[in-house]
Amino acid sequence: MKCAVGIDLGSTTTKAVALDPLGRILGRGITNSRNNYDAACAIAQNEALIDARFTLVRRALATPAGAGAESFVDHLTRCFRLEQHLDQLAQLREATLGAAERLQGSGGAPGLRGTVEGIFDSMKEGAGQAFARGAKKRSDFFRDLAGGTYLSLAEKAAPAHGIPFETLAGLFDKSILAVENRTPEENFRRHIDRALDRALRESPPADRREESRLRSVVAATAGEDLEVELTVGTGYGRARLPFPKEQIRFEILCHGLGAHTLFPGTATVLDIGGQDTKAIQIDDAGIVTSFQMNDRCAAGCGRYLGYIADELNLGLHELGPLAQTATRSVKISSTCTVFAGAEIRDRLTMGQKREDILLGLHRAIILRAMALLARSGGIRSEFTFTGGVAKNPAAVDALAGLVRENYGEVPMNVSADSIFTGALGAALFARRAADATASSAPGAAS
Repeated sequence: MKCAVGIDLGSTTTKAVALDPLGRILGRGITNSRNNYDAACAIAQNEALIDARFTLVRRALATPAGAGAESFVDHLTRCFRLEQHLDQLAQLREATLGAAERLQGSGGAPGLRGTVEGIFDSMKEGAGQAFARGAKKRSDFFRDLAGGTYLSLAEKAAPAHGIPFETLAGLFDKSILAVENRTPEENFRRHIDRALDRALRESPPADRREESRLRSVVAATAGEDLEVELTVGTGYGRARLPFPKEQIRFEILCHGLGAHTLFPGTATVLDIGGQDTKAIQIDDAGIVTSFQMNDRCAAGCGRYLGYIADELNLGLHELGPLAQTATRSVKISSTCTVFAGAEIRDRLTMGQKREDILLGLHRAIILRAMALLARSGGIRSEFTFTGGVAKNPAAVDALAGLVRENYGEVPMNVSADSIFTGALGAALFARRAADATASSAPGAAS
């Protein structure tokens, strides 16, 4: 099957979307690797093609005889991601033990290797919990999943073995980059058989009675040739993408078209990404008619929230839910990344609660975005919120409240896949270009 792929290279994540020949979404992929752009593109595209194969399994099983197949494919996907995680964990273990041996050989802490081995044994033993049926998804990224567990175990192991916690944490930091930037092979075939065996073992009897058919469908999907027909790149780092200039599109155009495709009634789009905020007006075909962007720095964007999370020793995904527990809003004067940290430390010293500070901070960020929206032409119905920050529930709440205060009741769309909007737009441009090339080729049907 020929696929058109869009790549959105952002400042914090790289996203990919693959479309089938009819322009339907086949798969989505994302990575937080960002110190090697070629590797980031390859990883995101590889993840999108893996996701595409699960879409093909769903389509093949979506028949009257395949009732209940959706639940099975969801569990099969979890089992596959567990196998993939265990594979990366083995690579991380090898890299970390190598670093521990070198440190120990140069006079570092005795017993370091044994302590690291114990940590990784525990990580492997508990890995299945994060991918169990019904378990809440903690993160899309191996670094987050492995890092949180490793550091938690290292904190307990350090005093027990007389090894400084900083030494154990340093080993992880040295090793994780090599693992997460490893250019992937097409590893669907490598993991799917073990994943299928696991999924069948853990499935209800009704699914196990369908074992022969399920194995046949999965084998056919694994053997499907997914050919990338054309790739179009966009995003904050689009100039660094390894594509010809004809395959690069301005991110405003991609976000406008992507939002129109997700929600065809969209007239106004707000995208808050890692490095910039965009207020976009589009027509009824998804074509951009006007826009405004932040023009000075990343204040009020995803990178700013990441900085605040580090300042408060929290995960980025924890900011929104914690802000939602606030009982009052603390006014934050600065959305400048440089000064906000000092202001937050001052507020904490004054005894103000983290959740109240975060509530005020989210409101300050959205107030800045509202100014951009006003300059772009205001908010028209329907209004669509996209970008990574659209996954933050406190940001969504603050935006909904300020839209209501300033524009009344306006339908507001937020997709669970909002972070892929730019990549979707790029993929649609790729689909159109590939179709145009095919139709103009000698011998094409007129």
